[in-house]
Amino acid sequence: MSHAPKFEDYQHKYKNVALTRRDGILEMRLHTDGGSLKWDQTVHDALPYLFTDIACDKENKVLILTGTGDVYCEELIASSFEVVPADKWDNTMFEGSRMLHRLLDVNVPVIAAVNGPCLHHPEIPIMSDIVLVSDTATFKDTPHFPSGVVPGDGAHVVWNHVLGPNRGRYFLLTGQELDAQKALEYGAVSEVLPADRLLDRAWELAEEIAQKSFLARRYTRACLTMEYKRLMQAGLMPGLALEGLAIQAHWALPGELNT
Repeated sequence: MSHAPKFEDYQHKYKNVALTRRDGILEMRLHTDGGSLKWDQTVHDALPYLFTDIACDKENKVLILTGTGDVYCEELIASSFEVVPADKWDNTMFEGSRMLHRLLDVNVPVIAAVNGPCLHHPEIPIMSDIVLVSDTATFKDTPHFPSGVVPGDGAHVVWNHVLGPNRGRYFLLTGQELDAQKALEYGAVSEVLPADRLLDRAWELAEEIAQKSFLARRYTRACLTMEYKRLMQAGLMPGLALEGLAIQAHWALPGELNT
Protein backbone atom coordinates (compact mmCIF):
# COMPACT_ATOMS: atom_id res chain seq x y z
CA MET A 1 0.00 0.00 0.00
CA SER A 2 1.44 3.37 -1.03
CA HIS A 3 1.91 6.05 1.61
CA ALA A 4 2.71 8.74 -0.98
CA PRO A 5 0.55 11.85 -0.58
CA LYS A 6 -2.20 12.66 -3.04
CA PHE A 7 -2.83 16.25 -4.09
CA GLU A 8 -6.05 16.45 -2.08
CA ASP A 9 -4.09 15.43 1.03
CA TYR A 10 -1.98 18.60 1.01
CA GLN A 11 -3.84 21.06 -1.22
CA HIS A 12 -5.34 22.96 1.73
CA LYS A 13 -2.88 21.86 4.41
CA TYR A 14 -0.67 24.98 4.54
CA LYS A 15 -2.18 28.32 5.54
CA ASN A 16 0.27 30.54 3.63
CA VAL A 17 0.18 28.60 0.36
CA ALA A 18 -2.52 28.39 -2.31
CA LEU A 19 -2.04 25.28 -4.46
CA THR A 20 -3.67 24.61 -7.81
CA ARG A 21 -2.85 21.86 -10.30
CA ARG A 22 -3.80 21.43 -13.92
CA ASP A 23 -2.52 18.63 -16.17
CA GLY A 24 0.22 17.85 -13.67
CA ILE A 25 1.47 21.44 -13.41
CA LEU A 26 1.40 22.56 -9.79
CA GLU A 27 1.18 26.28 -9.06
CA MET A 28 2.33 27.20 -5.55
CA ARG A 29 1.33 30.75 -4.63
CA LEU A 30 2.65 32.16 -1.37
CA HIS A 31 0.49 34.61 0.57
CA THR A 32 -0.47 35.96 3.98
CA ASP A 33 -4.23 36.18 4.55
CA GLY A 34 -4.75 36.39 0.80
CA GLY A 35 -2.28 39.27 0.31
CA SER A 36 1.43 39.41 -0.37
CA LEU A 37 3.57 37.12 1.77
CA LYS A 38 4.91 38.35 5.11
CA TRP A 39 7.74 36.06 6.13
CA ASP A 40 7.31 34.56 9.59
CA GLN A 41 8.11 31.47 11.64
CA THR A 42 5.00 29.67 10.38
CA VAL A 43 6.10 29.96 6.74
CA HIS A 44 9.68 29.09 7.63
CA ASP A 45 8.63 25.89 9.40
CA ALA A 46 5.91 24.82 6.94
CA LEU A 47 7.83 24.96 3.66
CA PRO A 48 10.06 21.91 4.32
CA TYR A 49 6.96 19.76 4.83
CA LEU A 50 5.23 21.18 1.77
CA PHE A 51 8.28 20.54 -0.42
CA THR A 52 8.34 16.96 0.88
CA ASP A 53 4.66 16.48 -0.04
CA ILE A 54 5.28 17.90 -3.51
CA ALA A 55 8.33 15.71 -4.07
CA CYS A 56 6.53 12.55 -3.00
CA ASP A 57 3.53 13.09 -5.27
CA LYS A 58 4.46 11.56 -8.62
CA GLU A 59 1.46 13.18 -10.30
CA ASN A 60 3.33 16.50 -10.22
CA LYS A 61 5.10 17.20 -13.51
CA VAL A 62 6.31 20.80 -13.04
CA LEU A 63 6.25 23.22 -10.10
CA ILE A 64 5.57 26.95 -10.55
CA LEU A 65 6.52 29.04 -7.50
CA THR A 66 5.03 32.53 -7.28
CA GLY A 67 3.69 35.19 -4.92
CA THR A 68 0.52 37.23 -4.51
CA GLY A 69 -0.31 40.72 -5.75
CA ASP A 70 2.46 43.06 -6.87
CA VAL A 71 4.93 42.06 -4.13
CA TYR A 72 6.57 38.66 -3.68
CA CYS A 73 7.80 39.18 -0.09
CA GLU A 74 8.65 42.62 1.29
CA GLU A 75 7.80 42.26 4.98
CA LEU A 76 9.06 40.15 7.86
CA ILE A 77 7.39 39.49 11.22
CA ALA A 78 10.52 39.39 13.36
CA SER A 79 8.63 38.88 16.61
CA SER A 80 7.38 35.48 15.40
CA PHE A 81 10.89 33.99 15.60
CA GLU A 82 12.24 32.48 18.80
CA VAL A 83 16.00 32.19 18.41
CA VAL A 84 17.42 32.90 21.87
CA PRO A 85 18.50 30.90 23.88
CA ALA A 86 20.30 28.28 21.82
CA ASP A 87 17.61 25.61 22.17
CA LYS A 88 15.21 27.99 20.36
CA TRP A 89 17.74 28.50 17.58
CA ASP A 90 17.88 24.73 17.17
CA ASN A 91 14.38 24.77 15.65
CA THR A 92 15.32 27.54 13.19
CA MET A 93 18.49 25.67 12.33
CA PHE A 94 16.66 22.36 11.86
CA GLU A 95 13.84 23.74 9.69
CA GLY A 96 16.10 26.18 7.84
CA SER A 97 18.35 23.34 6.76
CA ARG A 98 15.45 21.13 5.78
CA MET A 99 13.75 23.92 3.82
CA LEU A 100 16.49 24.22 1.20
CA HIS A 101 17.39 20.52 1.14
CA ARG A 102 13.74 19.56 0.64
CA LEU A 103 13.34 22.19 -2.08
CA LEU A 104 16.22 20.52 -3.93
CA ASP A 105 14.52 17.16 -3.37
CA VAL A 106 11.53 18.30 -5.47
CA ASN A 107 12.26 16.02 -8.39
CA VAL A 108 10.46 17.88 -11.16
CA PRO A 109 11.57 21.09 -12.89
CA VAL A 110 10.86 24.24 -10.87
CA ILE A 111 9.91 27.59 -12.43
CA ALA A 112 9.86 30.74 -10.30
CA ALA A 113 7.57 33.61 -11.30
CA VAL A 114 8.71 36.46 -9.05
CA ASN A 115 5.89 38.98 -9.16
CA GLY A 116 7.56 41.93 -7.41
CA PRO A 117 10.06 42.90 -4.69
CA CYS A 118 11.63 39.89 -2.96
CA LEU A 119 13.53 41.14 0.06
CA HIS A 120 13.28 38.23 2.49
CA HIS A 121 14.74 34.82 1.61
CA PRO A 122 15.14 35.66 -2.08
CA GLU A 123 17.42 32.63 -2.38
CA ILE A 124 14.35 30.37 -2.51
CA PRO A 125 12.96 31.51 -5.90
CA ILE A 126 16.48 32.15 -7.21
CA MET A 127 17.25 28.42 -6.71
CA SER A 128 14.62 27.49 -9.32
CA ASP A 129 15.64 25.94 -12.63
CA ILE A 130 14.02 28.82 -14.54
CA VAL A 131 13.62 32.22 -12.86
CA LEU A 132 11.11 34.57 -14.46
CA VAL A 133 10.60 38.02 -12.93
CA SER A 134 8.28 40.95 -13.44
CA ASP A 135 9.90 44.21 -14.46
CA THR A 136 9.06 45.50 -10.96
CA ALA A 137 10.99 42.74 -9.15
CA THR A 138 13.94 43.51 -6.91
CA PHE A 139 16.19 41.26 -4.83
CA LYS A 140 17.92 42.06 -1.55
CA ASP A 141 19.05 39.95 1.40
CA THR A 142 17.44 42.36 3.87
CA PRO A 143 17.27 40.28 7.07
CA HIS A 144 20.89 39.26 7.35
CA PHE A 145 24.07 41.33 7.25
CA PRO A 146 22.28 44.68 6.75
CA SER A 147 20.54 43.85 10.05
CA GLY A 148 23.71 42.61 11.76
CA VAL A 149 22.97 38.91 11.19
CA VAL A 150 25.29 36.35 9.57
CA PRO A 151 23.84 35.30 6.16
CA GLY A 152 24.52 31.64 6.92
CA ASP A 153 21.12 30.06 6.26
CA GLY A 154 21.83 29.27 2.62
CA ALA A 155 22.13 32.84 1.35
CA HIS A 156 25.92 32.42 1.49
CA VAL A 157 25.69 29.31 -0.69
CA VAL A 158 23.12 30.50 -3.22
CA TRP A 159 24.30 34.03 -3.95
CA ASN A 160 27.98 33.10 -4.23
CA HIS A 161 26.95 30.30 -6.61
CA VAL A 162 24.56 32.40 -8.73
CA LEU A 163 26.43 35.72 -8.86
CA GLY A 164 29.98 34.40 -8.52
CA PRO A 165 32.05 34.78 -5.35
CA ASN A 166 33.01 38.45 -5.71
CA ARG A 167 29.59 39.75 -6.73
CA GLY A 168 27.95 37.38 -4.24
CA ARG A 169 29.99 38.59 -1.29
CA TYR A 170 29.44 42.22 -2.29
CA PHE A 171 25.69 41.62 -2.55
CA LEU A 172 25.54 40.08 0.94
CA LEU A 173 27.94 42.46 2.70
CA THR A 174 26.60 45.74 1.33
CA GLY A 175 22.86 45.02 1.25
CA GLN A 176 22.88 45.64 -2.50
CA GLU A 177 19.44 45.69 -4.11
CA LEU A 178 19.27 44.20 -7.60
CA ASP A 179 16.50 45.41 -9.86
CA ALA A 180 15.11 43.08 -12.52
CA GLN A 181 17.42 44.26 -15.30
CA LYS A 182 20.55 44.10 -13.14
CA ALA A 183 19.58 40.60 -11.97
CA LEU A 184 19.22 39.61 -15.64
CA GLU A 185 22.58 41.17 -16.50
CA TYR A 186 24.23 39.25 -13.65
CA GLY A 187 22.66 35.96 -14.75
CA ALA A 188 20.55 35.53 -11.62
CA VAL A 189 17.25 35.45 -13.55
CA SER A 190 16.19 34.05 -16.91
CA GLU A 191 13.64 36.53 -18.30
CA VAL A 192 12.16 39.91 -17.36
CA LEU A 193 8.50 40.34 -18.27
CA PRO A 194 5.64 42.81 -17.81
CA ALA A 195 3.73 41.86 -14.67
CA ASP A 196 0.62 40.92 -16.64
CA ARG A 197 2.63 38.44 -18.75
CA LEU A 198 4.56 36.77 -15.96
CA LEU A 199 2.31 33.86 -15.00
CA ASP A 200 1.25 33.21 -18.58
CA ARG A 201 4.90 32.80 -19.54
CA ALA A 202 5.52 30.50 -16.57
CA TRP A 203 2.60 28.30 -17.62
CA GLU A 204 3.73 28.36 -21.24
CA LEU A 205 7.15 27.01 -20.26
CA ALA A 206 5.65 24.55 -17.79
CA GLU A 207 3.34 23.12 -20.46
CA GLU A 208 6.32 22.56 -22.76
CA ILE A 209 8.25 20.79 -20.02
CA ALA A 210 5.23 18.72 -18.99
CA GLN A 211 5.15 17.16 -22.46
CA LYS A 212 8.47 15.43 -21.84
CA SER A 213 8.52 11.89 -20.50
CA PHE A 214 8.23 11.10 -16.80
CA LEU A 215 11.87 10.05 -16.46
CA ALA A 216 13.21 12.84 -18.68
CA ARG A 217 11.63 15.42 -16.36
CA ARG A 218 12.69 13.77 -13.13
CA TYR A 219 16.22 12.83 -14.12
CA THR A 220 16.92 16.19 -15.76
CA ARG A 221 15.95 17.87 -12.49
CA ALA A 222 18.29 15.46 -10.68
CA CYS A 223 21.15 16.34 -13.03
CA LEU A 224 20.57 20.07 -12.75
CA THR A 225 20.52 20.09 -8.94
CA MET A 226 23.59 17.91 -8.29
CA GLU A 227 25.95 20.84 -7.76
CA TYR A 228 23.48 22.72 -5.55
CA LYS A 229 23.03 19.61 -3.41
CA ARG A 230 26.80 19.22 -3.05
CA LEU A 231 27.22 22.87 -2.06
CA MET A 232 24.33 22.75 0.41
CA GLN A 233 25.59 19.54 1.98
CA ALA A 234 28.97 21.14 2.57
CA GLY A 235 27.94 24.64 3.57
CA LEU A 236 24.42 24.94 4.91
CA MET A 237 24.66 23.50 8.43
CA PRO A 238 28.05 25.13 9.21
CA GLY A 239 26.62 28.44 8.00
CA LEU A 240 23.54 28.09 10.18
CA ALA A 241 25.74 27.20 13.15
CA LEU A 242 27.85 30.34 12.66
CA GLU A 243 24.71 32.46 12.25
CA GLY A 244 23.30 31.05 15.48
CA LEU A 245 26.57 31.51 17.37
CA ALA A 246 26.69 35.19 16.43
CA ILE A 247 23.04 35.64 17.39
CA GLN A 248 23.54 34.07 20.81
CA ALA A 249 26.55 36.28 21.44
CA HIS A 250 25.09 39.61 20.36
CA TRP A 251 21.29 39.57 20.74
CA ALA A 252 19.53 39.37 24.06
CA LEU A 253 15.86 39.53 23.02
CA PRO A 254 14.19 37.64 20.13
CA GLY A 255 12.08 40.68 19.29
CA GLU A 256 15.22 42.64 18.38
CA LEU A 257 16.19 40.21 15.68
CA ASN A 258 15.45 40.24 11.96
CA THR A 259 16.09 36.76 10.64
